[in-house]
Amino acid sequence: MSSRPVPKRSYLGTPATAAGPTGPEMLGGFRDIRSNPLGYLERAWREHGDVVQFPIPRPPSYLVNDPGGVRRVLVDHARQYGKSTIQYRALSLVTGEGLLTSDGDIWRRQRRLVQPAFHHETLGQLTGHVEHATTAVVDDWSRQPDGCLVDIDAAMMHATLEVVGHALFGSDLSDDAEALAGATLDALDVVIARARVPITPPSWIPTPANRRLAAANRVLDDSVGRMLEERATGRSMSHDMLDMLMAVRDEDGAGLTSADIRNQMVTFMVAGHETVASALTWAWALLAAHPDEQAALHAEVDAVVGDAPMTVEDYQRLTRTRAVFDEALRLYPPAWLITRKALADDEVGERSMPAGSLVIMSPYLLHRHPDLWLEPEAFRPARFIDHDIDRASFMPFGAGPRMCIGRDFAYVEGVLMLARLASRFAVRYPQGAGLPAADPLVTIRPAGGLRLEVSRRA
Repeated sequence: MSSRPVPKRSYLGTPATAAGPTGPEMLGGFRDIRSNPLGYLERAWREHGDVVQFPIPRPPSYLVNDPGGVRRVLVDHARQYGKSTIQYRALSLVTGEGLLTSDGDIWRRQRRLVQPAFHHETLGQLTGHVEHATTAVVDDWSRQPDGCLVDIDAAMMHATLEVVGHALFGSDLSDDAEALAGATLDALDVVIARARVPITPPSWIPTPANRRLAAANRVLDDSVGRMLEERATGRSMSHDMLDMLMAVRDEDGAGLTSADIRNQMVTFMVAGHETVASALTWAWALLAAHPDEQAALHAEVDAVVGDAPMTVEDYQRLTRTRAVFDEALRLYPPAWLITRKALADDEVGERSMPAGSLVIMSPYLLHRHPDLWLEPEAFRPARFIDHDIDRASFMPFGAGPRMCIGRDFAYVEGVLMLARLASRFAVRYPQGAGLPAADPLVTIRPAGGLRLEVSRRA
């Protein structure tokens, strides 16, 4: 899908360099922009082509779904694009200037300091934490009668939060799981609301949204405070990310400040469980909608996992399970929106973009590009087994130097958790229900949640 010819127009003296909606058309779609921004972006792409310019003069704003253009921004010319955008400024109200939202030299220093916590050698230790968290889900579901309705989304949120707590911070967050999951969702709801409008009250004004955000941050901060206290008094395990954050030093001998440690911990608490939980929830939603694929998954996990404790070697052998997880990530990438600010004039997708431009990209749309994917709307896990894909355009965790540092952690956690639960249970939709619509919040979630009938496998 190529870009359309550029109409001769300008926005307050800023010449248009790409096709796009007119001012009245965009104003008429404002309700859709607020209520369903993903749907609006998809319509703009399908109507105007791979590079769309919106009628906004400051900053000039573009949607880029040209595969080469996305790669140019995120990979080839990544240093020419920063993260000082409304999306990341809003998110920093929760995470502070952590690894997800920081930029430039600050980000590069943080990345160097945090990277050792995600070394491949640490992934072998992850399997035990996944088994522990998944056992709690198995026990809970096993107590329910066959065919009972289960809130899959909540179960995945709690389980992944427990994995993050044990694996990264050596802390049992099970007692706090409901409060922390609720605080995370409350905080992210406020973040997405702020990111969807150009002007919002400062965070210190006690509006209902700001009070909700402050309450959520207090819950997160209290949890971080308890973990730090446990570590200081020696009441928790060690040799994990928290130990590393407290001990690490850069080449000048400087470590992280207490605020730095808090920001990194909240970043990984929020991003580290919300994204994997979203991917797992969509995997179950898709499997329930495709019984043949669910049966094929059951056959693999019976052969590879059975009832034995899982190991990191099992992860390498779970080819179809990994493909199901990949296909869920393709169709419903948790981080569905990526934004960048152009730091210099550039040409993207054969369109000129001036310095200061806002560049909007969406893995959700890129993963549906007909030039890249055969039957892009279909759930076909086999495409990841047959390698019938362009891996360079598959970016559920971003791409380039800012690719998510926890990608491998997320894969091992998600695939093993999916395998263990699939070895014990089957899921289906209740009568009259089917695959839910996508709700594009900070992560992409099933509209109205996901309640499935869960039955023990014979």
